[in-house]
Amino acid sequence: MDAMTAIGVGIAVLTGMGAGIGIGIATSGLMQAISRQPEAAGKMTPMFFVGIALAEATAIYGLVIAIMLITSG
Repeated sequence: MDAMTAIGVGIAVLTGMGAGIGIGIATSGLMQAISRQPEAAGKMTPMFFVGIALAEATAIYGLVIAIMLITSG
């Protein structure tokens, strides 16, 4: 594996950090919203899970790209 491929794999794997930070911020926002208005928790939770799924999808795309880069070299 050459140096450019290794750099590309490293950058692709960084999407996992972004997803983790995004999920943490979303969880914090949900907990604050539920603590302010507990009766609306049922309406907020499904949208929370949609947001988490989208954030996690970016991490999975990064993992797939990293695997593709590793196996192509």
